Amino acid sequence: MKKRNFPVKTRGKRFPNFIAESIATFSAQTQTRETEKRLSFENRQERIYLYLEDCLSGMKRLDEGCVDVVVTSPPYNLGIKYSSYDDRIPRKNYLNWIYNWGSALKRVLSDKGSLFLNLGGKPSDPWVPYEVLFTLKDLFCLQNTIHWIKSVSVRKNGTIESFGHYKPINSKRFLNDCHEFIFHLTNDGSVELDRKAIGVPYSDKSNVDRWQTAGDDIRCRGNTWFIPYKTIQNGDAERPHPATFPVELAEFCYKLHGLNKIRLAMDPFLGIGNASIAAYRLKLSFIGFEIDKKYILEAQKRIKGEKCQK
Repeated sequence: MKKRNFPVKTRGKRFPNFIAESIATFSAQTQTRETEKRLSFENRQERIYLYLEDCLSGMKRLDEGCVDVVVTSPPYNLGIKYSSYDDRIPRKNYLNWIYNWGSALKRVLSDKGSLFLNLGGKPSDPWVPYEVLFTLKDLFCLQNTIHWIKSVSVRKNGTIESFGHYKPINSKRFLNDCHEFIFHLTNDGSVELDRKAIGVPYSDKSNVDRWQTAGDDIRCRGNTWFIPYKTIQNGDAERPHPATFPVELAEFCYKLHGLNKIRLAMDPFLGIGNASIAAYRLKLSFIGFEIDKKYILEAQKRIKGEKCQK
């Protein structure tokens, strides 16, 4: 991959020149597509760019190595009922498609970039995350495996308490599925992380005095992240997408990679825009792609809602 020497501390500042030029060229090309122009969203002041476009064609028009972190969740091919996408195609075709967008993403990912890939399966078809990972093994190095815990039950003060939400499974064979994977993929496994940016305090404060690295009372969170969905009353209105990750999950990923190292973040499977909202809150430059008109309009609406809350 061609190496470039670019400044890295760009939070709250303008794009590095090559990213600004890449986005400007991308935007000009989008103007020639009337539907995309009407439904795409560009906030140049906040540097949030959302495009109604297939990510394969979109990434072709981005410069090599211009993206530093990707947080995304592609379709799982488990028959999820999206607004328009068919999530039940032959597995071989699905994995070929995975490799194609993985190759396109590798081209735009910087040498020390991170891809945080959220994947899940279902009890009757548990192999999808592993098959996707195996398909991408020639393109990326698996640097970390993170477990996103949606619901957990723990013993506390002699009683068992449950936290979070899950979809119950009515089965005598399978357990309720309360977690998904976040595979942290990099080019060569050598990306240094800001582990304490999402760290947690020590429960046993004696460790602070005993361990030299514990001087600030913050330790690495580890690879199990309990991030429950927010309680909602109306699923269609409050979560109009069948397979989203929480905004907080994307925030964790950005912070773990290191905010000061992120010139441009991306989600090639934008959905309703949770990765873009996380980037907006953290003052990161962001570009996202989505093929569904309904979802991109919802993503625009939610970003505009964030602006109104300022």
